[in-house]
Amino acid sequence: MYAYRYARWDGTQRVFDLDEERLMEELSGDLLAHGDVWRALRHLLQRGVRGEKGDGIEGLRQLLDRLRNRRQDYLGRYQLDSLLEDIKERLGNVVRTEREGMDRRLQEAREQAARGSPVTPAEAGKLLELLEERARRNREQLDKLSQSVGGAIKELRGYEFMDPEAQRQFQELLDLLQRQMLQNYGQELKQRLQGMTPQDMAALRQMLRDLNRMLRDQRLGRAPDFQGFMQKYGTLFGDHPPKDLQEFLDRLAHQIAQMQSLLESMSPEMRRELEQLLDALLDQETLQELGELAQNLEELSLLAGLRREYPFLGEDPLTLEQAMEAVGTLQGLDELEAKLQEVMRQGSLEELDLDQVERLLGEEARRALENLKRIAQRLEEAGFIQKKGDKLELTPRGIRKLGQKALREVFSRLKRDRLGYHEVQLRGTGGEDSGETKHYEFGDPFDLHLHRTVMNAVSRHGAGVPVAMTPADFEVRRREHLGQAATCLLLDQSRSMGMFGSFLAAKKVALALSSLIRTRFSRDKFYVIGFSDYAVELQEEDLPEVTWNAWVSGTNMHHAFMLSRKLLAREKAGTRQIIVITDGEPTAHLEGTRAFFAYPPSYRTVQETLKEVRRCTQEGIIINTFMLETSSYLLDFVDKMTRINRGRAFYTTPDRLGEFVLVDYLANRRKRLV
Repeated sequence: MYAYRYARWDGTQRVFDLDEERLMEELSGDLLAHGDVWRALRHLLQRGVRGEKGDGIEGLRQLLDRLRNRRQDYLGRYQLDSLLEDIKERLGNVVRTEREGMDRRLQEAREQAARGSPVTPAEAGKLLELLEERARRNREQLDKLSQSVGGAIKELRGYEFMDPEAQRQFQELLDLLQRQMLQNYGQELKQRLQGMTPQDMAALRQMLRDLNRMLRDQRLGRAPDFQGFMQKYGTLFGDHPPKDLQEFLDRLAHQIAQMQSLLESMSPEMRRELEQLLDALLDQETLQELGELAQNLEELSLLAGLRREYPFLGEDPLTLEQAMEAVGTLQGLDELEAKLQEVMRQGSLEELDLDQVERLLGEEARRALENLKRIAQRLEEAGFIQKKGDKLELTPRGIRKLGQKALREVFSRLKRDRLGYHEVQLRGTGGEDSGETKHYEFGDPFDLHLHRTVMNAVSRHGAGVPVAMTPADFEVRRREHLGQAATCLLLDQSRSMGMFGSFLAAKKVALALSSLIRTRFSRDKFYVIGFSDYAVELQEEDLPEVTWNAWVSGTNMHHAFMLSRKLLAREKAGTRQIIVITDGEPTAHLEGTRAFFAYPPSYRTVQETLKEVRRCTQEGIIINTFMLETSSYLLDFVDKMTRINRGRAFYTTPDRLGEFVLVDYLANRRKRLV
């Protein structure tokens, strides 16, 4: 019995499973182009994995777009012009409560005087007169209260409240603003500044003095006593105190930069008003210590790059606390963007804090990064790549997979009949059974397929014993001669192949031919020779990493033909051939063991190369040339080479190169006998 449960989609369900085959398909383009596994993985991390039905993985570029959209949403939604409106409103409530409290208290005093009291009428009148005088002075103070928030708070701090509720409201506002201001100098202090007493403020000032002393030591090259500082003040920093001085300084720098960024994002008028508010909330000694702290961090270059202006252009108002949180979020987005860009350059996701990513971009972004982190692990577990020290390399299985990919891409462009094998009617029973049969014709080897012959006779003449049989009923086996072949593919690695976009196509053909021969013609020999200023044999496992020579000039076909001839001389195969893929005429040849380069090609270079072509021809080696360019020099040289060797020459383009090479190989590879 199976039980199926259905639930509403909430974004946490996993619909994409990392398939190793699919990941190798995604990597194949970069691997073919550059052969560098780290580089291919880095590019895959950047672009992500394309999903067939929306089931892909976001790459780092998509996460960067999401991050930038989030930042733009903040800047386009909010504005700072009304930053202090909430504080002004609360101050207005305090003043209104105080005025109402004064009026209520005076009314109560008058009513009590009218009813009589334990004191004499003269004393009661005197007390009422004093109370009215105090209320008059207080009203004058309230009437003259500064219009700026900072000035009003500073004046109210020296004001004698007559209403206890108004005094409570003001103290509550004062505590709130002190917490909001001081939290920028230590986020962990926020919860510990509630109802700070003068003694607490004195302790805070002493902590700031000790901190500035420690930073001066750091700035002057002396060893700061961080452990002693933490033993004395560690309880102020919550459950997760900084582990070392650098972490502590980084925290401080980010938090101070948050306040400075907020100030720089405001209009000059709003900035002055907020600075006045800060002056009104803290005493001069504390402000001096905080200023020195910011200066020390500046001189230690810890604030560089953190402090910036954010252009808020929206309409939604923010309170001071909300504005600080918004600036903190924007700073976090800036920091995360820098990390993502560094990861895109380096290719390592280990430096990213997934908790920070989830906090700023959401759970979906975190899941995408977790999937990206697993890519290299899954490919390694599947046996496609392996670590060798600090380097990632393709395994033999990975190389085979790459060759199959190249082969599939090349064959996908061929029409079904383009692979038509040239049938040659020859006598003899040699060769291998193809599994096919044909009606006997005069001259065919009499290799009778008995079962089909008898069935033909029964179908034509009916059942009976003996079976009536005529020559028209005869069906013989069709055999093919699969001759062993040896092939050298000469891969031009000269600078022009890379600069004009031909090398990738040529490299893809080399991998495709290697895969074709290994899987379908396992008895054949296949060599790849790369040549630019010199020629060198390339091993199959090296093909994915082969690239063009960007630093040295030269197209040394002379050396390439020489090396090919030596390799093919070892083979006793019936077919020995050289396939040349090039976009230029020979511009270098060997003089002894050193390469001689000249452009335009020297007469000696051309003659030495053609001499090597004659030697190949004398040894029965066929040379087929695939030209990716039609310059007069190249056409003239290939014409001379073809007349000497009796091979073939083709002009093609990089996008059709594989089609021509593979068709030619297969056409020369298989011959029909009957």
